[in-house]
This record gives sequence, structure tokens and C-alpha cells, in this order.
Amino acid sequence: MPYILTPLILLFLFLLVVISNIKIVAQSYAFIVERLGAYHSTWGVGLHFKIPFIERIAKVVTLKEQVVDFKPQPVITKDNVTMQIDTVMYFQITDPKLYTYGVDNPMSAIENLTATTLRNIVGDLELDQTLTSRDTVNTKMRSILDEATDPWGIKINRVELKNILPPREIQDAMEKQMKAERERREAILRAEGEKRSAILVAEGQKQSEILSAEAEKTATILRAEGVKEAQIRSAEGEAEAIIQIQTAIATGIKMINESNPSDGAIALKAMEALAKVAEGKATKIIVPSNLQGIAGLTTTVKDIMTELK
Repeated sequence: MPYILTPLILLFLFLLVVISNIKIVAQSYAFIVERLGAYHSTWGVGLHFKIPFIERIAKVVTLKEQVVDFKPQPVITKDNVTMQIDTVMYFQITDPKLYTYGVDNPMSAIENLTATTLRNIVGDLELDQTLTSRDTVNTKMRSILDEATDPWGIKINRVELKNILPPREIQDAMEKQMKAERERREAILRAEGEKRSAILVAEGQKQSEILSAEAEKTATILRAEGVKEAQIRSAEGEAEAIIQIQTAIATGIKMINESNPSDGAIALKAMEALAKVAEGKATKIIVPSNLQGIAGLTTTVKDIMTELK
């Protein structure tokens, strides 16, 4: 019985060792394998077998893009202002072997390199330039860090200045300056608004006066045209009346001429006309020279009318 259990135990231990040395590398990872203490190979995605007691997995490296947020660093600007600046870095491991053997503690090395690079760049800028030139600082830092970390198998994709914190007194001065600038802009905008309002009011009054004058002019023209039209119509009416009167007179004269009137009738008409003239407002009356004859003729006519009755 002991002779049977011993092979089974050995077989079980052999299978256990074999299974424990079968490795599966997941996506976006790489295994650094050493053989007898020296670099042997880099395992990519898939199934791999490690020789027991001879090979070992020295490091598991992730190939994903990583983000590291470095703590704020004191930086002195060109105009001697000390600021606290913290940075965010996006990087990716492109060569697992160089990353493993290129530098000891790569993250610490990158952090120190970032701090020194940031001090060198910001030291050539003044405070206002530092606050307004983030893109320039980011670009310079990415270029310098990418070149410096290339021997370590690291690719720097992006570097961003996360926060720039000037001293408290500088912040207070900047806030006061910004407040004064806002008040100045507000005063300018208010003055421009009042000016614009006054201009619009003046233009409105001017336009109103122009429209009022034009309306008055139009009304005057219309009134003058109305008076003129009325005068024309009145003159036309008077002319028509005179024409009608003259036509009637002419017609009467024509009828008298056609009726061959006697001297008595003519004298009678003359008397009637004289009586009408006397009823008027004239202060002078011209009496015909043959008034006596007319008077005698009137008596004769009166006698004739008496006999007829």
C-alpha cells in the first residue's frame, strides 16, 4: 500500500507544480520573465509556461495609459513670487523591459523630473505670464519630459498644470485689481448706455418735430388748397350766376325786341327800374332828362287803365 501512495503523491505534486507555472497574460499587460536572475523575455497576451525554479516573473507591467497627480510644488517666478503649482501627467509604458530595468522607482523619478522642469520653465516667466501661459508651459513640459523618459520606456502623452496658487496677499491684490477693473467697465458701460439713451431720446424728439412740421405743412397745404378750391368754386358760381343773369337779360331784351314794344311800355319799364334803384343803397340817383315826358306818359297810361276798369 505505501508503494502505491508514493507515486500518486509524486504525480499530484508534479501536476501541482506544472499547473502553478502555467500563466495567462491578459490584454494590456506584459510579464517580464527572468531566467537564473537575468532578463529572458517579455510575455505578451496569451498562455505561457514558466520553467519551475529556473524562471521567474520579475514584473507585471500594465500597458494602459495612466494618470498620476503630483502634489503641489513651490515655484518661484521671474519677479520673485512664490507659487504652489501641482501637475497632472498622462503617460503610457511603451517598452516594459526599459521600464523595468531603466530606472529604479520610475514614478518617483518622473515626479522629481517634473518638479525641476516646472521650476526651470516658470522661473523664466513673470506672475502674469505664468497665469496666462498655461498652454505654453504644458507644451514645453511635455516635450522635455517625453525626451527625458524615453530611455525608461515611458511615453508622456500630456502634462497639465492643475492648480496655480499664488500667495494670499497676491490673491487679495489680484481680486482688488479685478474688482476695480470690473467697476471701471461697469462705469464705462453705464456711461455708454446713458449716452446712447440720450441720443435715442434726442433723435426721437427730432423725428417727432420733423413729423409734426411735415404734418403741419401738409395740413396748411391742404387748407390752402381747400380755400383755393372754395374760391374757385365760388368764382365759378358767381360767373355762372352772372352768365345766367346776362343770359336772362339778353333773353328779355331779345323778347322785348321781338315783341316790338311801344314807347309807353319802355317808359314804364324805365320807371320800374328807377324805383328799384331808389330802393337800393346808392346815395346818388341819375334822373333821365326826359323824366317829364315819362311822367306824362305815366299819367296817360293811368288814365287808360282807369277807363278800362
